[in-house]
Amino acid sequence: MRTCSKIIACAILLAACGASDEAVLAQNSAFTATRLAQFDEPWAMEFLPDGRLLLSEKGGTLKLYSMDGSTADIAGVPEVSYGGQGGFGDVVLHPDFADNDLVYLSYAEAGDRGTSGAAVARARLELDGDGGALRDVEVIWRQVPKVDGRGHFGHRIAFGPDGYLWISSGERQKFDPAQDMEANLGKIVRLNDDGSVPADNPFADRGGVTAEIWSLGHRNPLGLAFDAQERLWNVEMGPRGGDELNLVRRGENYGYPIVSNGDHYSGESIPDHVTRPEFAEPAVFWNPVISPSSLMFYDGSEFPDWQGSAFVGGLSSQSLVRIEFDGESAREAERFAMGQRIRAVEQGPDGAIWILEDGGRGSNGGLLKLTAPE
Repeated sequence: MRTCSKIIACAILLAACGASDEAVLAQNSAFTATRLAQFDEPWAMEFLPDGRLLLSEKGGTLKLYSMDGSTADIAGVPEVSYGGQGGFGDVVLHPDFADNDLVYLSYAEAGDRGTSGAAVARARLELDGDGGALRDVEVIWRQVPKVDGRGHFGHRIAFGPDGYLWISSGERQKFDPAQDMEANLGKIVRLNDDGSVPADNPFADRGGVTAEIWSLGHRNPLGLAFDAQERLWNVEMGPRGGDELNLVRRGENYGYPIVSNGDHYSGESIPDHVTRPEFAEPAVFWNPVISPSSLMFYDGSEFPDWQGSAFVGGLSSQSLVRIEFDGESAREAERFAMGQRIRAVEQGPDGAIWILEDGGRGSNGGLLKLTAPE
């Protein structure tokens, strides 16, 4: 179904302030938005147990942000292949981080003859007074094969309630690999925390890269999150029209590029999902697109009326989209016009909603905190 929603304009103004200055950007009936800091093409963020924030910059820098507004660099980030949609991606803590200090990073890495592909590494985070460093960095997963071009890496990371590691892998703008079981492009993969393959994966008996696959037929999945019922959902960019929110099921095929509720950028038509019932349909699709960048389920106390909702960052739509659920059904409930491309959205330990503005190549993106209006 095509979504409709109530659109709330936030009238966010780019205040003239220093990179570390706080600035209240907007107040409306839903929230107050405050810019806390600015970063160079920020891509992802993850809160540490002590309340500080790890934040990745697409060019290859990992920042440590403290609640007093200070920032420091974390050394030891793997070499990043930067350009187009490629660069430093996600940063996620191991579920037992308090005991093992392990963090997981995704990034684009260079291959032979101008190729590239996403990789996921894990490392031990050592913090000190000057920021800290990544130690014992180990690559535990790679996109196969590496291809040319700079698009659709995907590479969002999530840990499930059962402790497994989930990675979204884009089809790299190559279309057919999303259906190729000998490639992990256009897939969502499920791994153990060391990168090995769980024995109960749906295609584990086939071995090789096929054994990693949990679901297939995805285009560019840029959001990956579990709801309170421990169900996995993803959001992904469709072609011209057809952005999707999917309930990710074991072994399911979501149809791309055979079906989509959008069309190719060339103008060539793609059959809709309803024409091929063997492929899983999206729970929500967007046409016109929102260009979803991220996905977060909310359970905090700052916005009690939003508990159980999901939030999607929108790039081309420059919006924050709230999704409501009724079991396995979903609908867009509200869309907040943010005035900037939204790259990431996370819930803070205080229940506030934290947002990263994309910024774009060579420009700063803001770190925003949304709180309940006074």
